[in-house]
Amino acid sequence: MTKNKKSINSKEIHDLIPHRYPFLLVDRIEDITDTSYCVGIKNVTINEPFFPGHFPGHPIMPGVLIIEAMAQTASALVVHGYDGDTNDLSVYLMKVDNAKFRKPVLPGDQLIMKITKEKNKGDIWQFNGKAYVNENLVSEAIITAMVVRLGEV
Repeated sequence: MTKNKKSINSKEIHDLIPHRYPFLLVDRIEDITDTSYCVGIKNVTINEPFFPGHFPGHPIMPGVLIIEAMAQTASALVVHGYDGDTNDLSVYLMKVDNAKFRKPVLPGDQLIMKITKEKNKGDIWQFNGKAYVNENLVSEAIITAMVVRLGEV
C-alpha cells in the first residue's frame, strides 16, 4: 500500500486496524495525506446492531460510536503513514476532550469524518476530529491515542 494513496477501501482498512463487524465503523477512507489528514466515510444503515435499542421508534447513532468512528479513522491514518513494520501495530484511544454533539445521525445518513493530526510526540498522537452529514457539522472532539505493539501490551 503506498503512503500517498488518495483512498483506502474496506479490505485495506482491515489491513490497518483490527476492528471487525459489528464494531468496525469506517467503510472507506478518502483524501489521505501521510499521517496528517484524512476523510473517513461511514454509511449509516438501519441494519446497524445498535439501532434496535438506541431510542426504539426514533433510531439515532449513539454519540459514543460517532467518537469511536472518528478514533478508528485516526487509527487508520496513523498506521497507514507509519514508517516501519506495522504487522503487530495498534492504536489505543487514551482520551477524548471537548466532545460536542450538534445534530443526530440517522439511518440513511453518510457520516463524513475529517481527521487532522494536531501533534504527536513519540507514540502519543493528538487529533482534531469533526464529523459531518450533508456538510453539516454533527460532532467534534479532540482525540488522543497511543501507538502500541500488541506483543508489548
